[in-house]
Amino acid sequence: MLHTLKIQNFRRFRDFELSSLGRINLLVGKNNTGKTSILEAVQLLYSVKDPAEPLSEIMLGRGEYSWGASGEGQCLDIRHLFSDHEIQVGSRFSILGVHENQEEKLVATLEADELEKLVFSMLWRYGKDCEEAKWIRELSEGVCLPIRLLRLSFRKTKSNKVSTKFLKSSSWSSAKMLELFNQVVLTAKEETVYEALQAIEPRLERIASVADLRETRWNSREGFAVRLVGSAERLPIGSLGDGFWRMLGLSLAAVGVAEGILLVDEIDTGLHFNTLSDMWRLLWETAKRLDIQIFATTHSSDCWQSLARLANQEDTQQYGGISIHRIERDRPTGIVFREAEMAIAAEHEIEVR
Repeated sequence: MLHTLKIQNFRRFRDFELSSLGRINLLVGKNNTGKTSILEAVQLLYSVKDPAEPLSEIMLGRGEYSWGASGEGQCLDIRHLFSDHEIQVGSRFSILGVHENQEEKLVATLEADELEKLVFSMLWRYGKDCEEAKWIRELSEGVCLPIRLLRLSFRKTKSNKVSTKFLKSSSWSSAKMLELFNQVVLTAKEETVYEALQAIEPRLERIASVADLRETRWNSREGFAVRLVGSAERLPIGSLGDGFWRMLGLSLAAVGVAEGILLVDEIDTGLHFNTLSDMWRLLWETAKRLDIQIFATTHSSDCWQSLARLANQEDTQQYGGISIHRIERDRPTGIVFREAEMAIAAEHEIEVR
């Protein structure tokens, strides 16, 4: 479990440190302070197994790409990964994760090869023996990384076992949800998914996948059918609303990242404030049972206050604790609220956002 995260020259962070991390970490702060960038930094730090997918998802989701010349297709504009969106030979950013007994570090650098062509490299150092893995790609037009080159052969490591799942505010596509659901169906993890969904719809009796992965559309809410207690008919999942879809994504992400890290942007999206306490309890119990660390963002006072109530009710310290971190522009560290401060802030209606 991460205890400290240090970021240098990544996105808007020149030199930033997030300390006193717990089992659940809720990031709050004004818009454009870097909350989502912190989630991205954690994802990249643990992308040593295969950096292609997370790197493309992060940058395409932000629109940080162009269409390359000579039929290259979409090209990621890597300038946007660096502070001030400026790069030159020697530019670099680093992300360091500190555990109890070791450090794991990612260093990304802009270099020139023997032919004076610009290349973008990512070097990971990890594990007790400081193993290394390096990923290098040649740039096009000086700043662009063609997506077609991302998935070239890369030596995957067996030593780094930490996996991540990143649930954006827009949630996953139906195809992704079906893929994750099929991995847990008829297992003990499926019960956790049902418990989460029953917080939204108590009458839920059964949920099943009813579509071929190839038939689902990217932004649709289809592929699942549900049956409610007392009804003989099945309903399309879209009939149950945004909150049901969001909770399905949260629960599938949590049970699918055992011994890993769950990253959730705007975690309360689509959820009524009365549901947030159930959501946090589900995530807390799942995190304890499956050894998951959670990083999430929110702008909602109901969201952080419901987490504060959970922290006040539970003996959290033996499982790593719960914390809120306020991120402020140009401040080199996050402002930490642990369980005691969270309880006082909620009781006295002190604003932590």
